[in-house]
This record gives sequence, structure tokens and C-alpha cells, in this order.
Amino acid sequence: MPDASSPSRIRSSRLSVRASPDELARWSQSARFLGHATTADWVRTLLQDAVLSHHRGGTVSRELRQLRGELGRIGNNLNQLAHAVHLGDAVACGDTLQDIDRLKDRTDHLLRDLRPVRVQRARSVSVPLMH
Repeated sequence: MPDASSPSRIRSSRLSVRASPDELARWSQSARFLGHATTADWVRTLLQDAVLSHHRGGTVSRELRQLRGELGRIGNNLNQLAHAVHLGDAVACGDTLQDIDRLKDRTDHLLRDLRPVRVQRARSVSVPLMH
């Protein structure tokens, strides 16, 4: 690992993100709660974790859009089945019920992935100032 004075450790580049004052306050509070000295330190950790895990952004929103589309199709199927029942037709709804169970499982899996990992909060240490 390079020492702090090596050229690869010097932070001479800047990455900027625009945020509302509320967003910035929430991010800062979250960073402190998770034991980071600064929001920048927390963001560096998040980015490094994403690089190491090969996690690409947008996965959750894409998955939610897919789930929403499937829910719409299942709802359409349920409406067609209900209409057939009201007409007195015999209906087989096994496939639709299996689709609902499969979608429920996918949703549960996504929600488990979204749950934040509990990080033990770092204890603050008082260090006397030298005068």
C-alpha cells in the first residue's frame, strides 16, 4: 500500500455533486452516524465499495420499473379473469397466482437487498488540545 506522501495518494482532483441544502444535511448526518469524519470520506467509501463489488448504479430503479410493468400485466390478467367469472365462464387462474407468487418473491428479494447494513457507530474520543 502506498504511503500518504506517494503521488497515487495525493488528492489533487475534484469530483463535484450538486445537492439541495436538505440533501446535503441528510448526507452529512448519515455520514457522521455511520462513523465517517466527513461526507467526502463516506462518498469515497461508497464509490470504492461499488468499484470492488462491481455494483452498477441504477439496478434498483431498473428492477422497480420491471416489477411495476409485471404488476400491470398481472392486474390486467386478474381483470380478465374477473370479467370471465362474472359472465359465468369457468376460469383457470393457476398461472396468474404463480406469477403473483414469483413477483412477491422478487419483491422480497429486492427489499432485503435494500435494507441498510447495520454499521456499529464509532465512539467519539476526546483528545485534549495542545496550546
